[in-house]
Amino acid sequence: MTPPFPPGAKPAGRWGRPHLGRTARGGVCGAPHAAGRRRARRRRAGPRGRGASREACGASRAAGSRWRRRRAGPRRAGIRWSARGRGRGSEDPAEARGDPVEARGGAGAGARTRRRRAGPQRAETRRRRAGARGAGAGAGAGMAGLRGGRPGLGAAVRSLLFWALVYGYCGLCAAVHLLKLLWSIGRGPARTFRRAAREQPPACLSDPSLGTHCYVRIKDSGLRFHYVAAGERGKPLMLLLHGFPEFWYSWRHQLREFKSEYRVVALDLRGYGETDAPIHRENYKLDCLITDIKDILDSLGYSKCVLIGHDWGGMIAWLIAICYPEMVMKLIAINFPHPNVFTEYILRHPVQLFKSSFYYFFQIPRLPEFMFSINDFQALKHLFTSQSTGIGHRGCRLTTEDLEAYVYVFSQPGALSGPINHYRSIFSCLPLKHHMVNTPTLLLWGEKDAFMEVEMAEVTKIYVKNYFRLTILTEASHWLQQDQPDIVNKLIWTFLKEETRKKE
Repeated sequence: MTPPFPPGAKPAGRWGRPHLGRTARGGVCGAPHAAGRRRARRRRAGPRGRGASREACGASRAAGSRWRRRRAGPRRAGIRWSARGRGRGSEDPAEARGDPVEARGGAGAGARTRRRRAGPQRAETRRRRAGARGAGAGAGAGMAGLRGGRPGLGAAVRSLLFWALVYGYCGLCAAVHLLKLLWSIGRGPARTFRRAAREQPPACLSDPSLGTHCYVRIKDSGLRFHYVAAGERGKPLMLLLHGFPEFWYSWRHQLREFKSEYRVVALDLRGYGETDAPIHRENYKLDCLITDIKDILDSLGYSKCVLIGHDWGGMIAWLIAICYPEMVMKLIAINFPHPNVFTEYILRHPVQLFKSSFYYFFQIPRLPEFMFSINDFQALKHLFTSQSTGIGHRGCRLTTEDLEAYVYVFSQPGALSGPINHYRSIFSCLPLKHHMVNTPTLLLWGEKDAFMEVEMAEVTKIYVKNYFRLTILTEASHWLQQDQPDIVNKLIWTFLKEETRKKE
């Protein structure tokens, strides 16, 4: 039932308010000397949002003024309408439901009615605005849906402490590396700044057994990406994403192994190798990296793939499976946990904070690139060859030619800035919302990883709703797919065939 319009009211106007009769003095009929006060009261009490119907606006005006109730007589004065929901100060269940109830009180009943009605109306307006904001936020895609909402006071304090930790640790790391630099200069200045000229790439980078070197240009970003492809076109796509400091060559064992049944593509990520490297660090945010993978799949003519990622490439692979689950048939992550596990674990465990100190050191401009290049890129060689961080399996250690291939790629002008810029944008993307992965997942982990705690691998399973398998190799290092390629390839084959049998 719709409440009647007041006497003298015309049909509702454009904004849902009835046109009332006007006198020669400009006031409303029956009360020419209080027009301003009534208009102000109507603005405060009446619904003005687009969601308010004409009938609801007429009911608000009908019950909002005393003179209209007096003209309406005892029949109308005995009935009033309450807004939906519990009004301010209302205790009557019938009134809370929005049913007509008998008016109580004397001369002040009208004012109490207006106050009680205004409460639900204002609350409804707030709910509509909150709903519009939620709809706008829900419409976002990609990384916009991964980040947390607007922080409150407690979250703001935590964010302040977080950034204080980040920049404090950055300063500490910078001081330590400066001391190392001074020590190196003191021992031998000539050796510290020595760098061999490398004009021709090693022969292993053009080995035809690894595949064909190809390029693809993305229309939206305008960037040209380099990749090496093995296997016949038309076969299911297996996309390989490398970590830092690596490039497509880190997947040489997998390119040879899986090309019999897959179209294997080992990609150079944005800023790496022969792929274009934007200058500004804003171009390396996770949003851009995720979009790159999506656009590359479209450019290659595929809608889905088997996605394998190691280290930083594993981080991107996890996010692709979260943002675009329809694009990932199987997910294989190597030595990188679910992103939520990593961001939470690193703040609660000082050991992992120390192991990930390079994340903080890379926030400093220019110094990390310089530290990697001194002593003819000794820091880069040390990562792959030292006993603490390098490849431990004797039969799979990098040969002199393999090591020279890595140094050649990262010794090119500006070749280190792009890879390090990936890490310079990571903290601006935090915190991430808790997102589950619905893709069948295999997580491979080297127990002797010098950069990642193995406990993170065990916690990752709570974030995967689908089939999940974790395999920890006791004698393997961080560079797992190069350290023990035969075992890794066998585990991947088992995972892919096992999932195929389950579907059948």
